[in-house]
Amino acid sequence: MNGYTGRILRLNLTERKVSAINTSDYEHWGGGHGIGSALFWDLVADKTINAFDPRNVVTMMTSPLTGTLAPGAASRVEVQAIGPQSYPMEWFTRSNFGGRFGAMLKYAGWDGVVIEGRANKPVWVDIRNGDVRIRDASDLWGLDTWETQKRIWQEVSGGRGYGGWVSVGSTENVGESTQRPAVAAIGPAGENLCRVASIIHDAGHASGQGGFGAVWGSKNLKAISVIGTGSINIADPNALMEARLWSKKYYAFEPDNPVKRGGFGTFGKNGLELFWQRPRQSRPSACMGCHAGCYSRYDTGLGNESKCETTFFYSPFDLRRHSGLAIRVISSLLERLGQEYTAFGLNWKVGKQTSAAYIAADLLQKYGINCFELEQGLRYVRELNRMGILGPGKRIDCDLPFDKLGSTEFVEKLLQMIAYRQGIGDDMAEGFCRAAKRWGRLDEDLETGLLAYPHWGLPHHRDPGAGIEWGYGSILGDRDINEHDFDMVLLWLPSTSKWLLKKPPISAEALTKIFAEKLMPYEGDPLMLDYSSENMYSEHIAKLVAWHRHYTRFWKQSVLYCDLLFADFYNENTPDKRGLTGEGEPKFYNAVTGKSLSFVDGIQLGKKIWNLDNAIWTLQGRHRDMVHFANYIYKVPFKGLGSLAKWYMPGRKDGKWAYIPLNGRCIDKARFEEWKTKFYKLEGWDPNTGWPRRDPLESLGLGYVADELEKRGRLGK
Repeated sequence: MNGYTGRILRLNLTERKVSAINTSDYEHWGGGHGIGSALFWDLVADKTINAFDPRNVVTMMTSPLTGTLAPGAASRVEVQAIGPQSYPMEWFTRSNFGGRFGAMLKYAGWDGVVIEGRANKPVWVDIRNGDVRIRDASDLWGLDTWETQKRIWQEVSGGRGYGGWVSVGSTENVGESTQRPAVAAIGPAGENLCRVASIIHDAGHASGQGGFGAVWGSKNLKAISVIGTGSINIADPNALMEARLWSKKYYAFEPDNPVKRGGFGTFGKNGLELFWQRPRQSRPSACMGCHAGCYSRYDTGLGNESKCETTFFYSPFDLRRHSGLAIRVISSLLERLGQEYTAFGLNWKVGKQTSAAYIAADLLQKYGINCFELEQGLRYVRELNRMGILGPGKRIDCDLPFDKLGSTEFVEKLLQMIAYRQGIGDDMAEGFCRAAKRWGRLDEDLETGLLAYPHWGLPHHRDPGAGIEWGYGSILGDRDINEHDFDMVLLWLPSTSKWLLKKPPISAEALTKIFAEKLMPYEGDPLMLDYSSENMYSEHIAKLVAWHRHYTRFWKQSVLYCDLLFADFYNENTPDKRGLTGEGEPKFYNAVTGKSLSFVDGIQLGKKIWNLDNAIWTLQGRHRDMVHFANYIYKVPFKGLGSLAKWYMPGRKDGKWAYIPLNGRCIDKARFEEWKTKFYKLEGWDPNTGWPRRDPLESLGLGYVADELEKRGRLGK
């Protein structure tokens, strides 16, 4: 089995039993999410259980490319289970993370991990090649995620220092390594069943969305440690190396000419570094086997391996009334003028940042809390405080020191309250939709948008009025999709150009043509990229959303290509500006596996996985009547960056292509309902219920799924 080890580790925590599942039984799902969904379907008889039920099964799956030299796919892990974070339903959901864990799991001889049951006391799992033990974690319970990992490193290495040789495995399967084990762990937030708890690996790799840290906590599982000395069989090592060199030569940016950017392999900065020139020394850090190096390590030791939202959820600029991004854009312009200003009593020079944001990132990782929930939730409680509703002695009483907002003291207090469920931290640990429900404000604040949680009780990321495929994909699924395939270029390229008073480097018509060519099997329909108000409820957009759901379910969540590198549609490093997507994805996959899978074959497999997921949600109780946004999405126009700048995306105006402004529009509820019918018909689902139908399921090889749905009275007509 090229690319696979052949075994999936099965852990029964209730019985302290370790066994194996043959990967060959699930290989046809491709890896990652596909195998995880199939295992969940087979192992969880009652799909209506809640997230903290011992019968909830957690899968942690790699892909055939994990542990290889495939760029952007060498070390990601897909995590799936019923998650406690969404509201009001706890959906079967997903998350993933990078780092070293996935590759080390493969080197230990395992393609994934299945976690069942509940231990009667805290445990951790010690994997050393084929030797697996479920061990007592009484001395680890209560520790933060970083200290937990340090203790386990010392335990597994026998106290040897970093870089020393460690014997791995039994006499039958022994090896030696200078590596520390890769450890995934939960912190106090997970132990205390905070619905916003994450699983943390190394300094800053997190399985954040879904609340899987709390699921581990409910199972009394503190950590999984893995160290391996094995290898992975590659079908054609020469083809894999040639594919990597090919992608570097034709699509990656030139190290000697770093100004030439904008395509495959260019994402090498963390969140704050995208906007600020840091006042300290740093060097890039990458997931095992990846070339991009999108994490950073710093001389101060603060914020290491955290990026994106984690590194600026507590930026003092972001704590002002205006959008954090708006402030960053303003500051990037003012920086050229050398401007300074004062915020929160501190003197700031534009382009610089204090340590508070980085300390906040580190605390978030140590406690094991989802940063995105905190970013939006913090904005919410800040506004309630400004309104005189929340604070010391207020109607929602709490002792948070809002007069010190922006300081380390404030964020330390906030995160401690959530992780240990102290005061109103007990409410916030439930997620901010549930907190608002407890405070009697949920309906009101979802009506006005004060609580910016547009779908399934999860925080706002892209407004559906702007990022159509993002918003539609999220409400049709189980979570905020967090997939940047289209907005990375279609939104950012024209918008940032116009903010800087520059002409976009490519016309809207030419750009959409490049994208449309790669949307197989729907290629040749540029109207799929028309984001105008007139087109946003069309069958063209239904095809765009369907393509995106199918592409990401296989190529990004099953094969596990990194979201920041794939899809590569538009690439400024190539003469014709065309990226490697369509050719690159199967090139690496086939070199490793020896298969002859085409790009469209992968899209079709993604459709199969997407339909299996929808069948699981259907059994959990989903109906099309539930598939709607929070009310503010239909009433509050998209503001973008306000008066500072408008967001732009390609669209047709008066029959001609242009970059059209998105500000000022919102979703029309009645027309969205009409659009849902178009989407359901395109997918072959019952338009009246949104439930899967037998014929389409059987055509995908899912006849047994149709049988179960029919047995439960939830098969579409």
